[in-house]
Amino acid sequence: MVKWVLVLCFNEEPRMSSSFGHLFRITTFGESHGQGIGVVIDGCPGCIPVSLDQITLALQKRRPGGDLSSARAEPDIPECLSGIENGISLGTPICLIIRNKDARPQDYQNTTDHYRNSHADYTTQHKYGIRPSSGGGRASARETAARVMGGSVARQYLEHLYPHFKLTAFVSRTKDVACDLRTLSTLKSDDNHPLLDTKLIMSSKIRCADHRQSQNMIRLIKDVQDKGDTVGGEICCVGQNIPLGLGEPVFDKLNADLAKAMMSLPAARYFAQGATSQSTWVMGSQNNDPLSISETTKQIIHTTNNTGGIEGGISNGAPLIFRVGFKPPSSTRHIQSSVSHSADRVQYSMTGRHDPCVLPRAVPIVEAMSCLVLADHHLRQLSFKTSLE
Repeated sequence: MVKWVLVLCFNEEPRMSSSFGHLFRITTFGESHGQGIGVVIDGCPGCIPVSLDQITLALQKRRPGGDLSSARAEPDIPECLSGIENGISLGTPICLIIRNKDARPQDYQNTTDHYRNSHADYTTQHKYGIRPSSGGGRASARETAARVMGGSVARQYLEHLYPHFKLTAFVSRTKDVACDLRTLSTLKSDDNHPLLDTKLIMSSKIRCADHRQSQNMIRLIKDVQDKGDTVGGEICCVGQNIPLGLGEPVFDKLNADLAKAMMSLPAARYFAQGATSQSTWVMGSQNNDPLSISETTKQIIHTTNNTGGIEGGISNGAPLIFRVGFKPPSSTRHIQSSVSHSADRVQYSMTGRHDPCVLPRAVPIVEAMSCLVLADHHLRQLSFKTSLE
């Protein structure tokens, strides 16, 4: 008997994956304290209106500012190097870049010879044999500015195709201060909801439209900040008028790709489908979403939305709802014990400019990654339908 043995040889050095998506695909580049941050968007169809002003607005939502975030003051003005002419996509790769204007690598001089706790220092050094001397490099939240630019183009693509498309993220919980999300389970595609009021969300320092809980969250963060510590929490994202049929079972389900997108974000710790976690606590008879017929449109609808708009990995026409949990930032002013590169015990505390809570700035990043997933799955669905013709 002849036995075949498959031998896989990997001659390449370990490489860092910086691309996301299949047909609507982005590749990001740049380091936290390098020359700049950028993104190449491949797969955006031609003849799509793309506004640099909208990209700038998305970046402004992510920028540090106020007393609840880092003092780093980057202007984040995007430059388009290719792919857009006179505000219209050409169908060729779109390259966008923003220059770093307020980098301070000197802030990290006291941490260059040892590993910072719960950062990517040790694991990056072990995997690649080298790491940036300042900040987290590609692991820094600064990288997410490139995702926001790519996500803004994806949003503009979706809004061009679906004028009623709406996607809103907001801070739903900071530590143990939380909004009541249960009423979102009965939200319809064209409904307004107090928690989804974008004007109120943007007017809140913590990006939460619930005024009472917003104030409680702000007080909590300031108290933690005064103590030199940090805090985490949760962001809820809701998409309305999502096309029916998006998702590629079995391994590229819509919820699976959304989970991958969210878990690729710095500090992300979990992805949860639906407005609440009750699905894991109640009986199936309580959790199922009954189908009915709309009296006005005569179309099939769901009377509840415990599944968060996805069934079997495919969008079902109900609002898309999911939550993402974020850990407290690892950079605190507390004295911590660690080890040096030469395996000596050391103690250190962080200097420089850091966020006491990532949640307010993570809101536009969650929206951006959601739009990238939806744009990619929309193109994949078009490709699937074309193959059936």
